[in-house]
Amino acid sequence: MEKKLMILPSLLAADYGCLAKEIRRAASAGADALHIDIMDPHFVPNISFGPDIVSLVRRVEPTLYRHVHLMMSRPDLYLQRFAEAGAQTIQVHVEADCDIHNALRHIRELGAKPAIVLNPETPVERILPYLSEADEVLVMTVHPGYGGQKFMGECLEKTRYLRKIAPHLDIMVDGGVNGETAVKAVENGVNMLVSGSFLFAKEDMRKAVEALRNRLETVKREGEKA
Repeated sequence: MEKKLMILPSLLAADYGCLAKEIRRAASAGADALHIDIMDPHFVPNISFGPDIVSLVRRVEPTLYRHVHLMMSRPDLYLQRFAEAGAQTIQVHVEADCDIHNALRHIRELGAKPAIVLNPETPVERILPYLSEADEVLVMTVHPGYGGQKFMGECLEKTRYLRKIAPHLDIMVDGGVNGETAVKAVENGVNMLVSGSFLFAKEDMRKAVEALRNRLETVKREGEKA
C-alpha cells in the first residue's frame, strides 16, 4: 500500500513571540500538518507547550491538521484534555509510565488517531506489541527535548524494518531532518517527516516545503522503480 508523503513543520522551532503568525506561515507554506511537541520536565529535560497551544492552532488555522507529540511520563492523564483542545493525532512514547495499550485505545475512543513513539536507544522490538493498535509510528532520530540536534542515521535501521513488517503504517522521523537527511529517511521507508529548524529558519517557507517535497517525491518514485 503506497503511503502519502507528508511534511510537518515543528512548532517547537517557531518564533514564540509571534506564534499566530508562525502558525499561519506553516499553513500557507503548504504543510500537510503542524507538529506540536508537548514536553514535561520528567520525561525530557525541557518544558514546552500545553493544551492551550493546540487550541490556538485550531483557532488560528482551523484547517491545518494538528499533530500532537506527548513527550510525557504520564500521557494517559492528559489525553482527553489534548483531544478536547483539538489534537487530531496523538503520539505517546512506548517508554512512558502507563499502560500503552489502554492509552492507544483511549486516543481512538476520543476521536483522534493513535500513534506510538520510540526513542533512539529503544529497541524496535519494544513497539511490536502495539502496532495493531496504532495508525503511525514515530522513530525519533535525536534524543527528545531540544531542537537543532544532529540526525542519528543509525535509527533508520528501525524504519526500514518497520516498513517491511508493517507496510500499512505511516512511519515518521523527527529530529535533525533537513534536505539531505530527509532523502535518507524516505529511502528507508519513511513517509512522514517532521522538520523544525530547517523549515522555520527559511524566510520563504513555502519555497522550502515545495523544494523538499519535489525532491522527496522524486526519490520515492525512483525507489519504487528499483
